[in-house]
Amino acid sequence: MIETNFWPFLAAACLIAAVPGPGIFYVAARTLSEGRACGFASTAGTALGGLVHVVAGSLGISAIILASAELFAAVKFVGALYLVWLGIETFRSAGRARALESGAVGDKRAFRDGVLVEALNPKTAAFFLAFIPQFLDPSGSNPTLQFLMLGAISVTLNTLADVAVVLMASATRTQLTGRPHLMRHLTHGSGVFIASLGLSLALARRPANG
Repeated sequence: MIETNFWPFLAAACLIAAVPGPGIFYVAARTLSEGRACGFASTAGTALGGLVHVVAGSLGISAIILASAELFAAVKFVGALYLVWLGIETFRSAGRARALESGAVGDKRAFRDGVLVEALNPKTAAFFLAFIPQFLDPSGSNPTLQFLMLGAISVTLNTLADVAVVLMASATRTQLTGRPHLMRHLTHGSGVFIASLGLSLALARRPANG
């Protein structure tokens, strides 16, 4: 696998990580509304949530969820509702911007939110199940270990992209810290965007081959 499939996998995984997706937009919105520390905490959380999908995919749990319309819908709507709730909370926090800057929300909460947002997104499970098996070596002795290794690399690359986005979003936020009116609008916009991610997830369809 390493000799024949690894480099094509790495090239594809790097390209996918560089393309903006819901995870990047989510951590950017959290950073813009709550600061760099919360952005990094959210990034760590989404990384752990991604690893949850990698482990679930390697064990066949994700395939079971995707194969069941009821399970897929349940996970999808819980994740969508959680995102919408986070968006509403972020929107409402605009008037408490100074409290957010002082760390009232807390990095632990941002980390927890990141884990749940990613782990409750069945679209991530569908992606790993569609992407990683293409690069597995069928003659390998341990396909489960192969899946885990490639999945962990993919999550790492996605996390590095998220870190870069957090740094850029944090720089933008720093430029606006002395302009409270714009900060309120920025926080409102971030809340609306996070909620829209939840609505988008709610409308997601189960893969036809699931």
